[in-house]
Amino acid sequence: MNHSWMLVALGAPLAGLAVADETPTLLEPVVVTATRTAEPRATTLASVTVIDRAEIERRQARSVPDLLRGVPGVILSQTGGAGQHASVFLRGTNSDHVLVLIDGVKIGSATSGTAPFEDLPIEQIERIEVVRGPRSSLYGSEAIGGVIQIFTKRGGGPLARRLTLGGGTLGTAKVAAGVSGGGERGWFNLGANLDRTDGIDACAGRAKPAAGCRVDQPDRDPYRNLGMSLRGGYAFGETATLDLHLLGSENRADFDGSALAGNESRSEQQVLGARSTFKPLDPWILTLAAGRSWDAYRVFFDDPETSGGAYFLDRFETERDTLSLQNDIAIGAARLLTLGADYQDDRVSGTVDYARRSRDNLGLFGEYQDQFGPANLKLSLRQDDNGQFGDHGTGNAALGYRLDNGIQVSLSHGTAFKAPSFNDLYYPYYGNPDLDPEQSRSLELGVNGPLALGAELNGRWDLALYETDIDDLIAYDANLSAAANVRRARIRGLEASGSVGYRNWDLKANLTLMDPENRSSGSSQGNLLPRRPEQSVQIDLDRRFERWSAGASLFIAGRRFDDLANQTRLDGYALLDLRAEYAINDALRVQARLENAFDEDYETAYLYNQPGRSFYLTLRYEPSLSR
Repeated sequence: MNHSWMLVALGAPLAGLAVADETPTLLEPVVVTATRTAEPRATTLASVTVIDRAEIERRQARSVPDLLRGVPGVILSQTGGAGQHASVFLRGTNSDHVLVLIDGVKIGSATSGTAPFEDLPIEQIERIEVVRGPRSSLYGSEAIGGVIQIFTKRGGGPLARRLTLGGGTLGTAKVAAGVSGGGERGWFNLGANLDRTDGIDACAGRAKPAAGCRVDQPDRDPYRNLGMSLRGGYAFGETATLDLHLLGSENRADFDGSALAGNESRSEQQVLGARSTFKPLDPWILTLAAGRSWDAYRVFFDDPETSGGAYFLDRFETERDTLSLQNDIAIGAARLLTLGADYQDDRVSGTVDYARRSRDNLGLFGEYQDQFGPANLKLSLRQDDNGQFGDHGTGNAALGYRLDNGIQVSLSHGTAFKAPSFNDLYYPYYGNPDLDPEQSRSLELGVNGPLALGAELNGRWDLALYETDIDDLIAYDANLSAAANVRRARIRGLEASGSVGYRNWDLKANLTLMDPENRSSGSSQGNLLPRRPEQSVQIDLDRRFERWSAGASLFIAGRRFDDLANQTRLDGYALLDLRAEYAINDALRVQARLENAFDEDYETAYLYNQPGRSFYLTLRYEPSLSR
């Protein structure tokens, strides 16, 4: 791992000056990603899904892609099983149109433009917030489809120890351990994990005609993930806090490839951040945040029949330093003004000879939140000065109205952009240094409210209709033999979700309907964008007993196409996962999960295999766990 840390970058402020309902529900989850300030999820005007630690363990999710599957508006495509590259399409936008934060620090490769969801250690995660819709007016480049923020375990409270052991199909094994605690003002958490699997044959590729991974290499492709997290902080009275955090992972994955493309990879990701909050005056909170994200990716080729060992092919490295200053000023009881600045510096290195190896960006942003009676208003503007692409302005406006029965209706409009990645600009036989940023505009209508049908039957429902138009999409232009701003897209969608609890029963359902239309000129005009199904639905049903709990998740996805011409069809599929848990005592639990119970044969990328029926057993020990 790289230990040459340099502290610089941004984060959202801690809970504080949020615009909230006059009578907030104390148990309502608080979100910070949608506005960079804390607010109850029920009153936010953005489409937000919150996944907490209890949900992660209830579903017995084994990876971040596994956890995100079924979230409204989220489409996943993975080139094989565990550890293989996972693409996240948020509201039908491209996989590099989602901004990913870890504890407020932006991550992702500056060369590929995407974040390594498959390598993020799920045992170190406390909470995930998925915000759908444009957020460039607060975060800058990339937030066209939305923002996904991952929070690591924070600690606090009495000293607590935890240990997780697991194993299952395909030689899968897991061990994770951690300790957390804190005093009256301090908090800390330390955790580590090791996950490994023999894997499946990632790709049923064909050398002739070239498709999938373009080789015929029928073997298992193992994966190993070593992760760790460290977080600690201290509150200096009621006027100042300091929080430090570190997340790292080292990963090894085999894949199906050739002597030119490789078939083994080694990667490392690290995120280091610091955040300080000050309260100079009663209505003013000042937040200074800094961070560094670093990723390295190396490719090897190993052919046991012809060589004595793997030989090195390529290396890609990205270092990103970020720095943020944010001022939250309360104006009366229901108004909040936010003013801030972000600075970002990206540097790339490796075996590829990029014509330019660094660039920086300065962003100035402002946000105004107001609540007057049942109406809620949010306005935000941002100006980015990119060292390579100049000035770019974005904005967002949202207005909501809460009816007497608790139902909230909202309307929002936003613009966003994405600067081209270093691969888009300079990668050999593909890059084009004359590219312009991709741009979008979105309109959304949202309706949500409580569901109360009696003293014991209650829940919540959300509905969103949206349209997003994207211009200057970057794609390969055969006439130029390079990337170009040649595509346009219009994405229309409907997202519906609901949850209801009755005594010891819990039911959740999510529905996504989408029309991701390619509006580029040419023969593909009117076709669906690749790898986006038009329909997907997830249903979770759980039942709690005295010591037992059991549940099932059903995920259904419609057909999709793997190419722009819509000639390569990927059939729809249905996945049923079953789970059970038994609490041996207050500290010890045993969990069992059966994935893909119907042994469905399906693909999310052409010729790339997905795991069949699999069984996993997990033992969790956490003595201080309260229930």
